[in-house]
Amino acid sequence: MNVVETIVVFAVIPLAIYGLAGLLTLRRRSGGAPRHRSGQAWEYPAMWWSANPEGAGHRHAGTENAAPEGAPTAAGGARGNW
Repeated sequence: MNVVETIVVFAVIPLAIYGLAGLLTLRRRSGGAPRHRSGQAWEYPAMWWSANPEGAGHRHAGTENAAPEGAPTAAGGARGNW
């Protein structure tokens, strides 16, 4: 291999690959959905998600011994003494 072939193999080809990858990442995507930007009005209906839609609104088992309304229920903190 002479000097020119060495430069082409070890410099030009890798630079061409990196350049092509860079151009592919910088191109504008025309098929994507429009993005919501801060300050724009939200024009879509509210969507609520529940992990258990069948049990939404039902009380959990064992809540009959729950604390009265407004009473503090957590005794945690930074140490995690729950």
